[in-house]
Amino acid sequence: MFNHTRKYNTIIITALILWIKTYVVYKLCFSLLTSDWKQEIILFINPLSSVLFLLSLVFLFSERVRNRFTLIIALLLSFILYANTLYYRFFNDFITVPVLFQTNNVGDIGNSLLAQTYWYDIFFFLDLIVLFYLFKRQSFQPVPVTRKDFSRILVTALLLLIVNIGLAESERPQLLTRTFDRELLVKNLGTYNYHVYDLLLQSKTTAQKAMADNVDVVEVKEYTDKKSAPANPDFFGLAREKNLIVISMESTQQFVIGRKVNGEEITPFLNDFIKESYYFDNFYHQTGQGKTSDSEFLLDQSLYPLPRGAVFQTHPLNEYHGTPEIINEYGYYSAVFHGNNKSFWNRDIMYKTVGYDKFFAEQYYTINDENKINYGLKDVPFFKQSIKYLKELPQPYYTRFITLTNHHPYKYDEEDQMISTYNTEDPIVNRYPVTIRYTDHAIEQFIQDLKDEGIYNDSIIIIYGDHYGISERHDEAMGQVLGKEITPYDNVQLQRVPLIIHIPGQEGKTISQVSSQIDLKPTILHLLGIQADGIHFGTDLFSKDHKQLAVFRNRSVVGKDYIYTDETCYERKTGKEIPVETCTDIKEQGLHELELSDGLIYGDLLRFTDFATSKK
Repeated sequence: MFNHTRKYNTIIITALILWIKTYVVYKLCFSLLTSDWKQEIILFINPLSSVLFLLSLVFLFSERVRNRFTLIIALLLSFILYANTLYYRFFNDFITVPVLFQTNNVGDIGNSLLAQTYWYDIFFFLDLIVLFYLFKRQSFQPVPVTRKDFSRILVTALLLLIVNIGLAESERPQLLTRTFDRELLVKNLGTYNYHVYDLLLQSKTTAQKAMADNVDVVEVKEYTDKKSAPANPDFFGLAREKNLIVISMESTQQFVIGRKVNGEEITPFLNDFIKESYYFDNFYHQTGQGKTSDSEFLLDQSLYPLPRGAVFQTHPLNEYHGTPEIINEYGYYSAVFHGNNKSFWNRDIMYKTVGYDKFFAEQYYTINDENKINYGLKDVPFFKQSIKYLKELPQPYYTRFITLTNHHPYKYDEEDQMISTYNTEDPIVNRYPVTIRYTDHAIEQFIQDLKDEGIYNDSIIIIYGDHYGISERHDEAMGQVLGKEITPYDNVQLQRVPLIIHIPGQEGKTISQVSSQIDLKPTILHLLGIQADGIHFGTDLFSKDHKQLAVFRNRSVVGKDYIYTDETCYERKTGKEIPVETCTDIKEQGLHELELSDGLIYGDLLRFTDFATSKK
């Protein structure tokens, strides 16, 4: 096909370098595993079509600037590859368009990004230097080309894309419907093609609001009404007129509860506090790319977070009907306390939308080099400085406290270490129990301050983990910690986070039913004695008819008896693999709920509703 080879020298060399580099990154940085030769071929060829397509565009420019634009394209693709590598190292996921708009978060996650940067990352860009000097040689100086030359490269790229998609569809039917599985899309379409497809998805979801009408909300309301569970009369109104204090524990997973390091308890205070509280030991987080902000959304709205990006960032001006707005009708003042800047996760905008009366962000705290680490104020001074504001709030109040210290990469000051590290080859996992122990200590002091100020006995206290702390990228080290090989079943079980509900005068009890963050809103409302007419996908945790179902954003589902994940079905209690058809019901229900919730948010359907609440 290629006559007059010199016309294509720069294209061929640049394409080969970018192609091979991308494939190497797939294998070494993204850990994209293949199970057979066909999948390996798809993985190998998928970068080439997008690389050739973009490089063909340089033929639209004059010979004088053509090499310059070739280098610009190479730099752009290298940057995309490296940005995804950093994101994947941190989140075990790939960048989406909504994530790109979370620019106000970048400065605050500097420590986490720095922890994902290695000296050998320079190799991501060394090829650009090679190309720069190569293009200075006479044999690589551009020569005149025709439209036919441009067409040859373009047609070759399109043919490769067709072959790529054809092979991928034969290997994984309905691939393009699996938008939730970004790793699968990258594995089959390639990093660059995936981003093009993600742009198309963004355009589609943006159009949903304009096309929505009040009929669309009916199906959602009918489903959640049918799923809802009546309040347990023994618990309904148990917290009426009491203060409600919710503590969000950053990156805290359930496996640390009751666990020791070198004979020392990681969470000694929480272990004791659980004994005098209701403790849910099969409580799962359900966050997506929004992490902590997603957990807040689940808590207050009982809706699922979005599959791409964070609701706080993408839909902060939607109409919502969440806990702060509902309880305000019954005289409850609402506030959030957080020792970080107010715009992180777009909280300052979102909190106004959902009806919070006050947001105590970093400007309310004294923060200096001695009392901050990672993202902001350390947990001990955070709680200490918050007490004076808490005392001044109108009662009764609904308050949320968001901790920070136990955040990736789990750095700590030497004077704050109260427990030994783990002894694995993974520094992230090793430091994890140290920062959790510090948060445990901070909460202990806070609870004591509540007692000293006369607040404790008149308050319901809810403590929960917001999302996972150790991702699947650290499975090898986690296997050493837990003393077993980590399987997909274990990865689901590691998504359990602590949930502690302390009710004054009530004895402690461990409840092992399946539950999740989406269940918190109806639980809180019923404890306050409020029967809200609204849309919540969760059900009251204390209801005798509580629906045992936890649905994750990656479409894994945990039911009363089974766990569905990675297209495999397991017995929940034993982890034994069973026929996948056994999980059909919970799989379909989980998918249906995600689709209904997504449609509700993308279409801003709650603007078509007018819910009422009643107090019995």
